[in-house]
Amino acid sequence: MSYLAGDIGGTKTHLALYQDQGGKTTCVKNQKFPSKDYPNLRTIVKKFLIGVGLEIERACFGIAGPVEDGKSKATNLPWIIDSRLLETELKIKKVALINDLEANAYGLKVLSEDEFFVLNEGDSNAQGNQAMVSAGTGLGEAGIFFDGKDHFPFACEGGHTDFGPRNEIEDQLLHYLRKKFEHVSYERILSGPGLYNLYQFVVDTKLEDEDPKTVELINSGDSPRLVSELGLSGDSAACAKTLQLFASIYGSEAGNAALKFFALGGIFLGGGIAPKILEVLKSGQFMDNFKAKGRFAQLLSTIPVKVVLNDNTALLGSMYYARNLIETGKK
Repeated sequence: MSYLAGDIGGTKTHLALYQDQGGKTTCVKNQKFPSKDYPNLRTIVKKFLIGVGLEIERACFGIAGPVEDGKSKATNLPWIIDSRLLETELKIKKVALINDLEANAYGLKVLSEDEFFVLNEGDSNAQGNQAMVSAGTGLGEAGIFFDGKDHFPFACEGGHTDFGPRNEIEDQLLHYLRKKFEHVSYERILSGPGLYNLYQFVVDTKLEDEDPKTVELINSGDSPRLVSELGLSGDSAACAKTLQLFASIYGSEAGNAALKFFALGGIFLGGGIAPKILEVLKSGQFMDNFKAKGRFAQLLSTIPVKVVLNDNTALLGSMYYARNLIETGKK
């Protein structure tokens, strides 16, 4: 059996073709495409499949955006993706669309222990629901329901909930961001663009002084990457402050997710940012704010918290879904 898996994001589209033979799964082809260079997903898939010469029975695409009735409007792309049209146009028997965080959560099933970094050991016998909170191009969240035997991911759009400040600096941050955005969600802070928003706040409100040349460099380049690098290296106090604020708010929102999903079985931090700023997350601010939930602080201290280190987790989750669940439609 041959099946196609995809991780469809605003920055890149990552496709992989798998084949099952003799009880072994082999990756036949693996390629990344800059999403915004193409008018739709169909064009990318057709280009990817040139010269493959295999009949593809199934495909699953994890989409950065809500999925409803086999259709999705990608959040950061001008694409409408329809599973039924893809089946017809690509001549694939069955195409499934799932939310990208749902795909990430399925990917957890195939990762090994060395593909996680543990921020909080928690209860070694922890069982129950889990949740995933992933800061990257945007902020994605997913719940993972536990039925007593297995875990079943489900999508949500928790990253777009209202940002709730918890102290005077965060009050100032909310006021600052309201001048830029009609709706200030957690994604406006806990994402690549959000990291830049935080940096501008730190500089504009003079929480830390910044060299004008550094401001110019960050404003004209890959801003999130530069903020991270300069903050981690200690070359910019403003960037370091930005990362501290980011870790604090990330911890708070991960704690919110733990309470909302009653995720006693664990919280997983996905996305591209957490692995890059591990040193900041390890410093204690993340977990201090994760647990700072008043009467529920003790409960939250028992929850395992892990950073996902494999940046192909969503792709692996789409592969898992295509291989194991696509015929039954189970989640």
